Parts: sequence; C-alpha cells; structure tokens
Amino acid sequence: MVFSKSFGYAVRGVLYITLMQDTRPFIQAEEIASKLGVPRHFISKILKKLVKAKVLASSKGKTGGFATNEHTRKVLLTELYDITDGLDSFAKCSLRLQDYDALHPCPVHHQMVGIKQQLKDILSTTTIDDLLKEDKEAFIKSIATSY
Repeated sequence: MVFSKSFGYAVRGVLYITLMQDTRPFIQAEEIASKLGVPRHFISKILKKLVKAKVLASSKGKTGGFATNEHTRKVLLTELYDITDGLDSFAKCSLRLQDYDALHPCPVHHQMVGIKQQLKDILSTTTIDDLLKEDKEAFIKSIATSY
C-alpha cells in the first residue's frame, strides 16, 4: 500500500498553509500549487474537500485563499487519509487485484496485514502539529519545490 498523490498533496498543502499562516491571513491556491509543484486544479479540489471537512478555512475574493483554523494543528493524519482516500482502502487488496479480500486473500495478504496496521497506527497517532517540530525554514524547503 503506497499513499496516494491526493493524500500527499493534502498533507503538504496543510503543512504549507500552516507554516505560511504567520505571514498573511490567507494563502492562495496558486501560490500553494506553485511552491509545492503540484497542479493548481488538483490541489484546489483537495483543499476544498479539507474546508468542507473543517480541517481548513477559506475566504473568497482577491485577498482570499486558504487558512488554518482552531482544529487544523490537531488533525490526525488518519482524518486527512479518510478525506482523500477513505479508510476502507486499508481493507482492500495491497496489490489492487480485483476479487481479493480478507476472505479470499491474495498471495501477499498475510504479509501485508501487519504492515497495513502499523501504517494505520502511525496515521492514527500523528497530528499536523507533530509534523511541525522541525526548523521552519528547513521544513518548508522539504515540502516545497521552490521556496
């Protein structure tokens, strides 16, 4: 099981907004897309989902964009994963073979069960705030393609 681009973009987007929040109240999607090196339309769609789920706030207009709220830093990575990919993907076949599940295991099912649980445990115990323990400048460079 590899994390999807949607999940990666969601995590990086939330981190970027959180890190840049002290410079201005709202961060525009164009800036986020440019700095993270991701398609603007794709990141906008993901960020709108996060607003709908109350992970982020948003404002329309020329000075609008996306912002954190009182909940953002406490968000578990599991919440972001559920919003982007759905937690049911942990129950699906790791090889993405059709017709395979726990009742009809694929050739690697039994080896992957523990790994999937470990990943789920990590996501279930890690918040956005936990990821922000690094030096701000270095961390921005690690999530952005241009800074």
